[in-house]
Amino acid sequence: MRQGHCVMSLIITDMLKMLRAITLVAACGLLLAACANAPQIPPAEQPLSRPAMMLMGHKGMEVGSPIFIRIFKQESELEVWKARDDGRFYHYKTYPICNWSGELGPKVKQGDKQAPEGFYTVASGQMNPNSSFHIAFNLGYPNAYDRAHNRTGDFLMVHGKCRSAGCYAMTDALIEEIYALAREAFRGGQERIEVHAFPFRMTDANMELHRDNKWYKFWRTLKEGYDHFEVHRIPPTVAVCNRNYIVNVHLPQNSRIDPIGHCPRFMRPQIEPFVPRSSTEQQIALERYTAPGQRMRTAASETQSPIATGAIGTGPKFGLGIASSGYTQSPPSAALGFNQ
Repeated sequence: MRQGHCVMSLIITDMLKMLRAITLVAACGLLLAACANAPQIPPAEQPLSRPAMMLMGHKGMEVGSPIFIRIFKQESELEVWKARDDGRFYHYKTYPICNWSGELGPKVKQGDKQAPEGFYTVASGQMNPNSSFHIAFNLGYPNAYDRAHNRTGDFLMVHGKCRSAGCYAMTDALIEEIYALAREAFRGGQERIEVHAFPFRMTDANMELHRDNKWYKFWRTLKEGYDHFEVHRIPPTVAVCNRNYIVNVHLPQNSRIDPIGHCPRFMRPQIEPFVPRSSTEQQIALERYTAPGQRMRTAASETQSPIATGAIGTGPKFGLGIASSGYTQSPPSAALGFNQ
């Protein structure tokens, strides 16, 4: 009798274990079904990550403050700078460019597979959340300068997928963060994002190395924009006339300039060089952070930047601690992408 009772107890125990297992499997199935049916956040609406927000907080930047982008072909790097409350732009992060096509030099014609070089402007309508290359934004090629030189081509982008035929291609993860930074800047009130695409970091030494290149004269003009930002930490206003870029000019509101016509008499804004207001601000100005990521074009054919991937450090002290003669002018609102 006692043995039969023990057997019955074991049977009941096994049945209870089986019921628990069935219940657990059913609960997991319901949970997976709920996850599968939950709305997915599209790539173009991915929020900035917690580390990205923490870095922004560390640097004293607002999520919706204006941004400025610089691209360096030879180094395969894209920089994002953000404005702080003094109206100057501070380095936020450098992103490795996974791939770009062509050689050093501007895009000239459709099909040459060259990635553009020059001064470009991105408006909110140039953001493409439905790109075949994950997500993208259109650089705005051809701009007024390109059209004045009869350059052809279109749909030149910064996008994902790490494949390029005339564009700057990032990994999907990195383009999502860059896209989010631009999206939040537009939502914060910025109307246009300036994108300066350079063949290389336009130091005097690098320019000397490329003195015999057929694009040297063109690059000298690009260097004017590079140098202006290095000294002032404000993107210069750029006009196109007489088929040339004219850097650091004051453009009257609603003015119309003929890119192939004679240049009018421009006013040159007098902007004081960037000087940090405190030692803390100087440290923030010197810090550099480079995101880890893939680069298809590396040291074998291109000279790499000395910035270590994934490391915070200090860079050259461009324009720091230099007082200018003449009067001080607040950064022009046009440089920040707002209406004057």
